[in-house]
Amino acid sequence: MAKNYFYITLLLAFFFTVSSSAQDSKQLPKTRDAVTIEGLSLYPNPVTNGKVYVSSKNDLEKDIIIFDVLGKKILQAHITTKELNVADLTPGVYIIKITEQNNSATRKLIVR
Repeated sequence: MAKNYFYITLLLAFFFTVSSSAQDSKQLPKTRDAVTIEGLSLYPNPVTNGKVYVSSKNDLEKDIIIFDVLGKKILQAHITTKELNVADLTPGVYIIKITEQNNSATRKLIVR
């Protein structure tokens, strides 16, 4: 009887070892290397005057897309200066995606 408990325990230990090692060997989802915009600054945030300023270390042309919290595209713009007019946006929380020379970054934008 003691031998049976020993073999059952040994079998369970083997089973749990195999199942835990199988979980460890699963590959994590591949994510592309996150390349962000160097020196990115978004101000003022929250926006109160209808204008937001987007600057970076290189201050190159930027493509801007603003989404609402449900993921719907609200505004798309191409800016060559630092100033972006958001006066048409209703007060709320938005996600702003900024792309500059194949690098992109996302930030939360609050409009009051």
